[in-house]
Amino acid sequence: MPEPTPLLGPVVALIAWSLMMWLWMYLTRVPAILEAGMKLDPQAPRGRQMDQLPARVRWKADNYNHLMEQPTLFYPLILCLAWLGEQGALVLALAWAYVLLRVIHSLVQALGNRVQLRFVVYVLSNIPLFALTVLVCIPLISGS
Repeated sequence: MPEPTPLLGPVVALIAWSLMMWLWMYLTRVPAILEAGMKLDPQAPRGRQMDQLPARVRWKADNYNHLMEQPTLFYPLILCLAWLGEQGALVLALAWAYVLLRVIHSLVQALGNRVQLRFVVYVLSNIPLFALTVLVCIPLISGS
């Protein structure tokens, strides 16, 4: 069996965090649905029924959806870097920085949804993502 790469740590950590947000989403959503006495209608337009829930409940679902969006770029980038053998300290630090910033983004959104702060954290999370993209491109362009 090959030696596991430390670069997979941030991937697994972000997956685990996404699953924690999924759990948090349902631990708040289901009681809110029951408390509101909602009858779920499969014919209702997407999102219409969930709009009836309190904002503090919807924030968790919104964040879970965010974790299914932009991080889909992170996962293949990391796998490409691992495959290319680009696993130095800089790559590892950038990967963990991205994960940390996504966790902070989640907490900001799920706990109070301060939009301006959330936006700043989101923008900051793009810095390591862009840097990781450049680091993938360098060996591909140079052919080494």
